[in-house]
Amino acid sequence: MQGLVIASYGKRYEVELTDKTLISCVTRGKKTDLACGDIVNIKLTDKAEGVVESSQPRKSLLYRSNAFKSKILASNVTQIIIVLATQPSFYEALLNRCLVAAEAAKIKPLIVLNKCDLADADDAKNKLKLYQDLGYQVLHLSAKQDIATLKPYLVNHQSVLVGQSGMGKSTIINALLPNQNVRTQIMSEALDSGKHTTTATHLYHLDPNSSLIDSPGLQEFGLNHLSQEELELAFIEFRPFLGKCRFNNCKHSHEPDCAVMNAVDKGQISSVRLGFYQDLAHELSI
Repeated sequence: MQGLVIASYGKRYEVELTDKTLISCVTRGKKTDLACGDIVNIKLTDKAEGVVESSQPRKSLLYRSNAFKSKILASNVTQIIIVLATQPSFYEALLNRCLVAAEAAKIKPLIVLNKCDLADADDAKNKLKLYQDLGYQVLHLSAKQDIATLKPYLVNHQSVLVGQSGMGKSTIINALLPNQNVRTQIMSEALDSGKHTTTATHLYHLDPNSSLIDSPGLQEFGLNHLSQEELELAFIEFRPFLGKCRFNNCKHSHEPDCAVMNAVDKGQISSVRLGFYQDLAHELSI
């Protein structure tokens, strides 16, 4: 029997069959590398329980990794929605990591700045102008007031919401699917951060051709699975200058006649983005 993984709870998965029946499944042995969005073949062990026998080839895969382990976030997605907010303040380094992951996986990113109805939203908007100038779509949103502006971007996509805790991902889900009653997050103003409320990854159907995967809040996004070449290609503004440095193995950090650093000096590449690249390149080289 074939089905779609719509929820991941550690080592247990909820699989939706083609007739919308839900089956609680485990995997054989120690295999735990399934994710929301996977198409799997299962064998029933009881009326509403089963075991995953195999999975279909993936069209795309989004995951993060550190030096010790990797964590699959979602599969077969066509769009990554990076949710930021005006309050609590977002980590620009995390935004860059998400964009790098999206580019490396060849999945379209959409940056959503939520809570634009709150005071002092201009700083966050100005910070994102850099990414708009690079060609990334940036959508200003007030999810608690009006979700309508986001809806056209979701049509015919299997999207995954990513972002740090407290940005309003659950609020967005609630606004799109009020009957799902997703528990919203309680923001801790004192700590300028949110508290985790999503402990599992879950896929929601928006219509027959569109779905949305909600993932737990991120505080870090490791990219240890990327090579140095994949990393520099993921900085899209670097691409016209790659291969034009004096040295073939140029790290774009201190080498003479570095085409990327020369482009920064000429204002063709942001020094902010070069800084994020250098930090990530150093991390991958350790």
